[in-house]
Amino acid sequence: MAQKLIPEAKQGLNKFKMETAHELGVNFTDYNGNLTSKQCGSVGGEMVKKMVEQYERNL
Repeated sequence: MAQKLIPEAKQGLNKFKMETAHELGVNFTDYNGNLTSKQCGSVGGEMVKKMVEQYERNL
């Protein structure tokens, strides 16, 4: 298994994921097997969208 470059990033990304899910009305928990692929994908897609927007603002 590859070593993580920034171990502290996992906690921050998890917080970001939960905040994004809450904004979208997706009930994320420790177990997400009851969610659809569309629901889970919408959270990931929104996270990427926000990260790209932040990067573009910093250019």
